[in-house]
Amino acid sequence: MAREAETLTVPGPDGEREIRISSPGRVLWPVPGITKLDLARYMADVGEAFIRANGDRPVSLERFPEGIEGEVFFSKNPPRGMPEWMRGVTVTYPSARSHPQVVLDEPAAAVWAVQMNTVVFHPWPSRAENTDNPDQLRIDLDPQPGTDFDDAVPAALELRSILAEAGLEGYIKTSGNRGIHLFAPIRPEHEFQDVRHAVIAAAREVERRMPEKVTTAWWKEERGRRVFVDFNQANRDRTMAGAYSPRALPDAPVSCPISWEELEQVHPGDFTIATIPERLRTVGDPWADMYARPGSIDVLLGWWERDLANGLGELPFPPDYPKMPGEPPRVQPSRARRKD
Repeated sequence: MAREAETLTVPGPDGEREIRISSPGRVLWPVPGITKLDLARYMADVGEAFIRANGDRPVSLERFPEGIEGEVFFSKNPPRGMPEWMRGVTVTYPSARSHPQVVLDEPAAAVWAVQMNTVVFHPWPSRAENTDNPDQLRIDLDPQPGTDFDDAVPAALELRSILAEAGLEGYIKTSGNRGIHLFAPIRPEHEFQDVRHAVIAAAREVERRMPEKVTTAWWKEERGRRVFVDFNQANRDRTMAGAYSPRALPDAPVSCPISWEELEQVHPGDFTIATIPERLRTVGDPWADMYARPGSIDVLLGWWERDLANGLGELPFPPDYPKMPGEPPRVQPSRARRKD
């Protein structure tokens, strides 16, 4: 007996494609009762905006074969059975190891990824033709325990001003949880390490201006009730949920681009798989023109050099990274004090 399946017809740049969705009734989000077929239809519905934001980039696929409450794994290699009309691109990781990752070029590719049980899409900040040089500067505002989305809003507004002082135009989206992701389009002229240093320079500047509200402290014990500017999200092979990507959280939230005018009025819970298609039809895509005016990180790199001259050095890297030049010891401060 044939397995239950549905076929979706998805428009694309070269005509329509038919994507088979197996186990369409499998419930992915138990609370709202959203199924695999619901998710596939969502991706087809928002496909144009989704591909505009996440297409032509290496993408890691966060896959949930039994729904968001079950097992999860990341696919960095293209999944087996990838259609011939899709492609991959070879990327290099911090370990210097290289292998291909999926590139999404049309909505049908995102729907096929849903067929492979993808729930969350994690695009790189660089394009497929130049994976070593990001064309996005990304800043992750992460509210710490005791703080929330509303605490990240003033930090985002201040960062917008800081980026403007550096000649960059900021765009924002909800993280899909409590945080805010701030992006700036940049010319792909610098490698990841330089872009990371530009992010650190901006992060230190907002920390100086809002020391009671914002922190760059890598160690959680030093952050307090502040919003953490997660500079390590700017590293090679560090990604965040893409624009219009669902999140594996109970109410099926979506990481949603918003305008600066909306920032102080919205709540992350407003944006879900159920609400985003209508929002795109009525409000439009706030990121539609993001790449019209890419900027340079040279001013931020000048601030980085200024801070180095003033005694502010490199900051810690993630624990799975190789030891990096100039990096401070990877020892939790309280443990370091106990050893002294």
